[in-house]
Amino acid sequence: MNTLIGLLIISIGAMGQSSSYVPIKKVKTWAWESFWLVQGIFAWLVFPYLGALLAVPEGHSLLEVLSSGDGAALKALFFGALWGIGGLTFGLSMRYLGVALGQSIALGTCSAFGTLIPALMVGTDLFSGKGLVLLVGVCIAIAGISVIGYAGSLRSKNMTDEQKKAAVKDFALGKGLLVALLAGVMSACFSLGLEAAEPIKITAIKLGSQPLFAGLPAILMITAGGFITNTVYCIFQNIKNKTGKDYFGVPSGVFINNVLFCALAGILWYSQFFGLTMGKSYFVEGSVMMAFSWSILMSLNVTFSNVWGILLKEWKGAGSKTIGVLVSGMLILIFSLILPNLL
Repeated sequence: MNTLIGLLIISIGAMGQSSSYVPIKKVKTWAWESFWLVQGIFAWLVFPYLGALLAVPEGHSLLEVLSSGDGAALKALFFGALWGIGGLTFGLSMRYLGVALGQSIALGTCSAFGTLIPALMVGTDLFSGKGLVLLVGVCIAIAGISVIGYAGSLRSKNMTDEQKKAAVKDFALGKGLLVALLAGVMSACFSLGLEAAEPIKITAIKLGSQPLFAGLPAILMITAGGFITNTVYCIFQNIKNKTGKDYFGVPSGVFINNVLFCALAGILWYSQFFGLTMGKSYFVEGSVMMAFSWSILMSLNVTFSNVWGILLKEWKGAGSKTIGVLVSGMLILIFSLILPNLL
């Protein structure tokens, strides 16, 4: 029962993340770098900070929790900066491939690296016992994501240039694939950051934090690192493209509209890691489900992002065969989620 509760909580968070790119479509006149930076303030600073406060026991401070663990916070910040490169290119993959295909490829790569590398770092044998179950689960998840990627290539072949532009304004398959793969590899650093920040979680629990929230301070340090990377790039683009006026050179109504939708996108995006942290607290420590939790989150993100892709008509005109392949890939992903719990 606890495992099912954990999966449900992670699913709710994944649904939120997959929905986070919908509010951005309501942002008016701002350049990409402008709305990406503003939503990042909410997604990577404001809401992670508020979440981290939930883990601070009475009579203690957040600084006290973060200063534990022999530099664990700085390690998490470092991996967060690397992850920030992935987050940056992740946004670009949405721009060039759309919500469905962009997230599928980026998150698929992220799922594999983010699950297997931490397992190897702690000496897990991937060819026997728990390690083999983990490897099989990841392979099935990647297979499902590959099928979805194939559906995307079929869509590209079957759609006219006008249909591609109508579905995704800046559609560019070749450029988008390269960006999405880079996004996936670098985004896996988030999972490495969670491993590096484990001492922070342990300290929080020792001080009296509820296990449900104990991992949230680590999330703050990782997202703060990502915020640094993204801020540098976005401000550079603001200067290069002369888009700095976006923040204050628009009518007040447009500014308020944009900030509100960026804030909505930010909290929806953060919900995936809020849900992951809470959901993992229901898994048995050291179990396959615990080790597979990162892949579970990524697979759910892919599944829900493709549901949004269908609702947003990104697959309009793709043909029944293509949609059938897409649905098959989503079903394989769902199967990968329950397999480790069956073995």
